[in-house]
Amino acid sequence: MKVIFMEDVPNVGKAGQIKDVADGYGSNYLIPHKLAVAAKPGDIKNVEAQIKARARVAAKTEAEMKALAAELENKEITIKAKVGQQDRLYGSITSADVSAGLASAFKINVDKKKIELSEPIRNIGSYDVTIKLGKDIAAKIKVTVAPEEAV
Repeated sequence: MKVIFMEDVPNVGKAGQIKDVADGYGSNYLIPHKLAVAAKPGDIKNVEAQIKARARVAAKTEAEMKALAAELENKEITIKAKVGQQDRLYGSITSADVSAGLASAFKINVDKKKIELSEPIRNIGSYDVTIKLGKDIAAKIKVTVAPEEAV
C-alpha cells in the first residue's frame, strides 16, 4: 500500500514522503492515527499543500520563539518572599512564581512548564534560570530572591 506520511514516524518515514508499507500497517495504524494518508493521484497535491502550510506555520512559530528568547535574554526579575532564620524562605520559589514575576515586571507571558528549575529556590540570592522555548531555543534570565519588607 502506498501512503503519504503526514508526520514523521521513527524508522518508517518522514513527513511528506511517499512510501510503500504493509497493507495492515497502513490501514490499521498509520491512517487511523492520521500519521499518513493513502496515496491517490489527486491526494498527492493536496497533501503537499498541507505540508507546505504546516512548514510555514512552524517557521512562523519558530521565528516568534526566537524573538521572545532575544527579548528575554539577560532580563532580571526580583521576587520578594518571607524569610526565616539563616536567610531561608518560608516555602519556596517555583517556576510558577518566576512566570508570574515575568508577567508583572515585563508583561511577558511564559508558560511555567517552559521554565527550567532543577529544584525550587529556597534561599535568598541570585539565580540563573533557563527558559526553554523550543527545540533549540532557550533564554537565560536572572532571578533575584529578596526578603519582604517588614510592615
